[in-house]
Amino acid sequence: MVHSANLNVMMKTARRAGRALLKDFGEVENLQVSTKGPGDFVSRADRNAETLIREALMEARPTYGFLGEEGSEIEGQDPTRRWIVDPLDGTTNYLHGMPHWAISIALEHKGDVTIGVIYDPVKDEMFFAEKGSGAWMNEKRLRVSGRIRMIESVFATGLPFAGRADLPESLQDLARILPTCAGVRRWGAAALDLAYVAAGRFDGFWERRLHPWDMAAGLVIVREAGGIVEPLDPNGDIMADGAVICAAEPIFEKFAKTIRK
Repeated sequence: MVHSANLNVMMKTARRAGRALLKDFGEVENLQVSTKGPGDFVSRADRNAETLIREALMEARPTYGFLGEEGSEIEGQDPTRRWIVDPLDGTTNYLHGMPHWAISIALEHKGDVTIGVIYDPVKDEMFFAEKGSGAWMNEKRLRVSGRIRMIESVFATGLPFAGRADLPESLQDLARILPTCAGVRRWGAAALDLAYVAAGRFDGFWERRLHPWDMAAGLVIVREAGGIVEPLDPNGDIMADGAVICAAEPIFEKFAKTIRK
């Protein structure tokens, strides 16, 4: 399979960061942890991974901008291109020794995400897509689920923690969706939730209060796998509002109507 130069750089960088994170994951009890806010932890491994990714990407493409979770934004000499990176999506899972976390790297061109890479080092699953070239997991072409009945479908979401103000909305969402479907999963890594929709493992996903680095790579991967991706508010903007809903086409309308009521 032939990849673009940028995609090759992204995949190579994700694997390097994955190897570094796996070393610390094996000794999770010894990690030095500080707190960013209630229920939101950041580890030394997280910061080191972002540094590794930033340096590798900036060395390969020194004129591009960079937006990462742990550091301030870097304005590039080329104002049309920007890396968007989450060095460790699923930090809480990582710090609790739960093997469900990933590295997310996206490339934005003129405000549009054109390439996305999500790498799960524990399972060695590399999800990636380049606009117009389809979505893949390792060597396997991805397609969203073909299920057409809500009652047979499994959905994913994120739930607020530590008293976040959107708890009532989330509880209302669950009250509407749970009677209509086969289940809802909350696995704590939005990037992997999106990748799993692209792979047909989840039939749909929705969440509020996300950041660009949580979902940038996943959005292009879902779209290239044939999924529909929209703002949670039909009149909103996904990246600006941080609220997204996506699913396979056969059930998207019913799913979105249920959540948006």
